[in-house]
Amino acid sequence: MMLPDRYRIGARLAGACVLGVAMALSVQDFAEARSVDRPPLPAMGPSLRKTVAFATTEQPGTIIIRKDEKALYLVTRQGQALRYQISVGRDGFGWTGVVQVGAKTEWPEWRPPQEMRARQPELPKMVPAGPYNPLGARALYLSRDGRDTLYRIHGTNDPSGVGFDGTSGCFRLTNTDVIDLFKRVAVGAKVVVQ
Repeated sequence: MMLPDRYRIGARLAGACVLGVAMALSVQDFAEARSVDRPPLPAMGPSLRKTVAFATTEQPGTIIIRKDEKALYLVTRQGQALRYQISVGRDGFGWTGVVQVGAKTEWPEWRPPQEMRARQPELPKMVPAGPYNPLGARALYLSRDGRDTLYRIHGTNDPSGVGFDGTSGCFRLTNTDVIDLFKRVAVGAKVVVQ
């Protein structure tokens, strides 16, 4: 069944943070969509998590992101990790380094960074917290030296958008997996992006 346009607005937002493509959503469209009945909640998506053998000198609780593999590893003990399938930054938006989880939020609001809005002026200034937000069910905010990097590890309301080079530098998991990761990771956890 095809939903009317006003119901598909949430779906169009579902990957905005990370797709980096022009969206046909204006602030007025978004406000109008909030004033009508909502479609059913977006699917949480499958779990793409696996327990794997993983050799590292990093301590349990550390996140290691291997962009070439499109995988996020959470070290659980020496020689073992949980592996989550992710989407990573498309050409020109990838980055490497060591950061920390500076904060965690359930059903976060989304404020597109100024640079993203310059590329896509039709983006709203802010999308309120909730199940139709493009950051999905949870977000881990990445910081360096106590400053927000504007990059996130977050969920998505479009599970088919996981496993690709398609973000603007964030790391995207299914909502099911980001909820699991969120419960396991502490604020202050080390994140190594390779």
